[in-house]
Amino acid sequence: MTFPDIITKQLSISEKQISKTLLLLDEGATIPFISRYRKEVTGGLDEIAIGQIKDVYEKLQELVKRKETILKTIEEQEKLTPALRKCIDDCWDSAELEDLYLPYKPKRQTKAEIARKKGLEPLAKILMIQQERDVESQAIRFVKGEVQSPEEALQGARDIIAEWISEDSSARNIIRNFFNREAVISSRLVKGKEKEGDKYRDYFEFSEPLKRCSSHRILAMRRGESEGFLRVGIDPDDAHCVEALTKKYINGCTSSSKQVEEALKDSYKRLLKPSIETEFAALSKEKADVEAIKVFSENLRQLLLAPPLGQKRVLGIDPGYRTGCKLVCLDAQGNLLHNETIYPHPPQHERSKAGMKITALVNAYNIEAIAIGNGTASRETEDFITNLRYDRKVQVFVVSENGASVYSASKTARDEFPNYDVTVRGSVSIGRRLMDPLAELVKIDPKSIGVGQYQHDVDQNKLKKSLDQTVENCVNMVGVNVNTASKHLLTYVSGLGPTLAENIVKYRTENGAFNSRKDLMKIPRMGEKTFEQCAGFLRIPEAENPLDNSAVHPESYHIVEKMSKDLACSVSDLMTDKALKKQLSLEKYLTDKIGMPTLKDILEELDKPGRDPRQIIKVFEFDKSIKTIQDLREGMELPGIINNITNFGCFVDIGIKENGLVHISELADRFISDPTEVVSVHQHVKVRVLSVDLERKRIQLSMKNL
Repeated sequence: MTFPDIITKQLSISEKQISKTLLLLDEGATIPFISRYRKEVTGGLDEIAIGQIKDVYEKLQELVKRKETILKTIEEQEKLTPALRKCIDDCWDSAELEDLYLPYKPKRQTKAEIARKKGLEPLAKILMIQQERDVESQAIRFVKGEVQSPEEALQGARDIIAEWISEDSSARNIIRNFFNREAVISSRLVKGKEKEGDKYRDYFEFSEPLKRCSSHRILAMRRGESEGFLRVGIDPDDAHCVEALTKKYINGCTSSSKQVEEALKDSYKRLLKPSIETEFAALSKEKADVEAIKVFSENLRQLLLAPPLGQKRVLGIDPGYRTGCKLVCLDAQGNLLHNETIYPHPPQHERSKAGMKITALVNAYNIEAIAIGNGTASRETEDFITNLRYDRKVQVFVVSENGASVYSASKTARDEFPNYDVTVRGSVSIGRRLMDPLAELVKIDPKSIGVGQYQHDVDQNKLKKSLDQTVENCVNMVGVNVNTASKHLLTYVSGLGPTLAENIVKYRTENGAFNSRKDLMKIPRMGEKTFEQCAGFLRIPEAENPLDNSAVHPESYHIVEKMSKDLACSVSDLMTDKALKKQLSLEKYLTDKIGMPTLKDILEELDKPGRDPRQIIKVFEFDKSIKTIQDLREGMELPGIINNITNFGCFVDIGIKENGLVHISELADRFISDPTEVVSVHQHVKVRVLSVDLERKRIQLSMKNL
């Protein structure tokens, strides 16, 4: 079987589409480039489908490497038969491959290995035939050397039989099937850990069929286990398993059959069950990781694509009580113009002085919007700011602080603001997040942004890979102004990476702004292939060629030029005059390489060149009467902002320290299996308070009938 055949079976995408996609990936094309500019080649696959193809392809390549290792190991033992080689070559299931390898896998000193060294394998073979009625007399023949008695000989033979059964792929598949059908995952409290492990109270006495257990429960139990508070097990019905093995391996009722039966029970309890349980623990954890990473990636995508305020002059505020509120004034490009601290809250109570300072800064720096971090003292600061009078219209926004402290202490922040402390850097980040969330959040490790569930418990390599790909997809979906973008933002542009991003910034500093996409070829280490991958995602607003500020790829400029020539107008006219575009007949421009998907994309881009796909930002206000959890009452209806989504519901910021949970069953008036069907991060919603647990600081909310 070829890779495309295998991937087709797994993903239900046509073999032709997969083959073409793999060719592009092997040539070094990125996922954003393929999904945007090679629709004819892939049959219109989006970045999600291309990402899935790439993931399966990489797993298959790892499996090939594993096969090579296995074949080499067995060959060194001089046990590699043509039949075994064919079985390994034809195998594309990792569990099946490991089963084939198991009898040849170098082992620690097992009971069976010790018995073999004592010369007891011939006795095990005699017993396994199950025709010998006088096993004692057979065993006596092996009482020599290190074997002291017939019972010791029989015990050694049973150990060998137990290992044979445990390494038989058919036996392993029998037990796997029982685990698949009826295994129960359970957790129990470790004795004496009641107080320390209170946050795992829901799992002190817990059990559920494994196939129905949700990913967040599995991850919660595994975390409780790793922290030493819970014992977690996965168990099928032992009696059913032993019965099925007995049917397969026991024939007759001779004394040797009884020996094999005893070995079989030992094999199941000591070898088979623990081995398959470990396998299913890993598989269920891997499945839970995949679901959690998917949720995290989707939350991150929504956060990165949050509506930007755009290039406005912003006052950023990092609120606080005793240490004061840190203020920064930023120009429309996000450059720091001024910073200082005010103390409007206790213990200083300098409200009048702070108010005069804010209004003076708004006037002096022509501030158009104020961004307030949503951490400590956020509500009080928002009330204080919104009650001041300004000589112009000033919009006030509350901005998520998640990850701001990580950024402010990072090398990136130190490089940007070497002469300022972490508090100033944090305030700048808050202000810039309002102007362009995507451009600011790419500077922070995605894991530190605080969306998702159990991010520290999932496979960290897979998490990083998924989040990095999400950031790359978002950056390229929006597009990047090559003359203003930071090094960090440019890093995620298709085909670039850290070195080229740094070279672009350096070239820009030394030579001034880029005037055309062609100038990109002057950048050190920018080759034709890299230019092909990145050019369509880089924008040059003041370029001589208006197409340089669009998502039209340079390889397609000749098509637009032909269109404008046919209409006897300039490219600029074609981009600004809708009537002209309506005169175009796209069929006229079809070629063997340029199909209708590309032509439709070009026409759409000419209609709204360089359009930002993100929505327009809206001002939001919390209920002013709610300041703490004690102010909440059952039945209250409140405005809120969704700040995190999990697969069991979503968390809503209602303007107090604690977030409320809307369980998946309370998200809509109909059944939903995935919260993202009805909600998204940063969505403004109305919620009803169902219950308030003051002791555990938990708030249950509902969105039904609202």
